[in-house]
Amino acid sequence: MSSDTNTSNNIDNDYIEIDLLQIFSAIRRHWLIVLLATMICGICTGVYSKFLIVPQYESKAVVFILTKETTLTSLADLQIGSQLTNDYKVVVTSRTVLQQTIEDLGLQELYTYKQLRDRISVENPQNTRILEIKAIVPNPEMAKAIVDSIAKNSAEYIADTMEITPPKIIESGEIPDLPTKPNNVKNAMLGALIGFVLAVVIIVLINVLNDSVKNEEDVEKYLGLSVLGSLPDRSISSDKKKKKKKVSNYSRTDNLNNGRSRAKKTK
Repeated sequence: MSSDTNTSNNIDNDYIEIDLLQIFSAIRRHWLIVLLATMICGICTGVYSKFLIVPQYESKAVVFILTKETTLTSLADLQIGSQLTNDYKVVVTSRTVLQQTIEDLGLQELYTYKQLRDRISVENPQNTRILEIKAIVPNPEMAKAIVDSIAKNSAEYIADTMEITPPKIIESGEIPDLPTKPNNVKNAMLGALIGFVLAVVIIVLINVLNDSVKNEEDVEKYLGLSVLGSLPDRSISSDKKKKKKKVSNYSRTDNLNNGRSRAKKTK
C-alpha cells in the first residue's frame, strides 16, 4: 500500500498546474511581441505570395450532353444522359484527347499528357447534363486555348468512338483578366494568424515550463512549505539609497553654487 501511495504522489507531482489568469497576464505583458510577430508573419507571407508565387489563370468551357433521340421529356432519356455525362468526364481527360491537344497547341516542351491532366478539371453540376471543363495555367491566353481545344477534341473523339451524337459546346473559354491563384489577401491573413498563434504558444510554454520561485505562493505551490516571513530585497533598497544620495549631492552643489553667486554680487 505504501509503495502505491508513493507512486501516486510522484505521479501527482509530475503534473503541471496551469493558471489561466497567469497565462493571460503573461500574454498581456508581452502584447508587443505578439503584435510584432503577427505583423511580420503577415507581411512576409503577403510579400512571398505577391512576388514569388507564379500566378495561375483559369478558363472554362461548357459542354452540353445530348442523347441520340434528344427527347428531353423522357425520364429514361434523362437517365441515359446522366450516365453518358459520367462517361464523358473520363473521356475528356483521357490520354488520346490530351495528347491531341498538346500536338494542336505545340505544348510538347511544356507539358506531358500527365502534367496537363493535373491542370485540367471536369465538373458536372448536380442533376444536369452539363460538363464544365477548366484549365489552370500560368498564361491566360493559353488557358483559353487549352479548354477550347480539349472541348473540341473530346467531342470529336466521343462521336467517333462511341458512335453517338457528340456533345455541344455551348460556351467557349474566356481569357481571364485576374489570376485565380494565389489569393494574396488570404495568404497574408493566414500568415498573420500563424504568427499570432506561434507567439502565443511560445509565451505560454515559457510561462508554464518556468518553475522558478518568484513569491510566497510559488514556495507553497512547488515546495509544499508554509512561509513564516519574508525579507526585503536589499539590492533594491541600496539602489534607492544611492539615488537619494545622488539627489542630495546635486542639491548641495546647487546650494553652494547659488551661495557663491550671491557672494560675488554683494562684493
